[in-house]
Amino acid sequence: MEDSHDIPRHIAIIMDGNGRWANARGLPRVEGHRAGAKSVRSAVETCQQLGVEYLTLYAFSSENWKRPKKEVDALMNLLEKFLREKLPDMLKQNVRFHSIGRHDLLPEKCRRQIEQASADTQNNTGLNLILALSYGSREEITDAARAIAIKAAAGEIDPADIDNELFAKHLYTSQFPDPDLLIRTSGELRISNFLLWQISYSEIVISPKNWPDFRDPDLREAVEEYARRHRRFGTV
Repeated sequence: MEDSHDIPRHIAIIMDGNGRWANARGLPRVEGHRAGAKSVRSAVETCQQLGVEYLTLYAFSSENWKRPKKEVDALMNLLEKFLREKLPDMLKQNVRFHSIGRHDLLPEKCRRQIEQASADTQNNTGLNLILALSYGSREEITDAARAIAIKAAAGEIDPADIDNELFAKHLYTSQFPDPDLLIRTSGELRISNFLLWQISYSEIVISPKNWPDFRDPDLREAVEEYARRHRRFGTV
């Protein structure tokens, strides 16, 4: 994998299987999430080594709010702790932090950490780390459609000018390129309301491993699989 063209510019990952990892070991589900945080660190380091520019991680979906309150509270505590403890590393490693989703639903302590990490790393020029938090793609598309409708009603947009490019500019991800490679762990074969618009032409790799077991060799294997494919973008 010598050619830089073989390296995806943007990798997105559905980090699935934390709960199953914990259940298989007779541990509380929160221990699976703690173990999964180590795989996040591994993925960041591997992407930096490979020269990946953007890494988007599906950390907490809009549907995850339906989980038991005890688990949700534990996840929010882990998120706040992860961002607080990881910030010095992001600064040292030149990682720029971003987050997408409906942040108004997150606890204030998490919002503060998100804002601090985003502000403190805004001038970093290395890997862009994007966490999808309280994120759902249907909600994102709905929010974009609503924003465009409001502008059209106010006369700021001519409905005849609405096209794919204009719509994409109103998505949470407007400042990022679409993912080249989508990885899902735990062997599940579904998208789970993640980046539905953005992955239209993404290559998809499914790993049978649960997220806490997904480490550097597994990510490199997924990138090698990506490099073997010929992306057609709808052409012959």
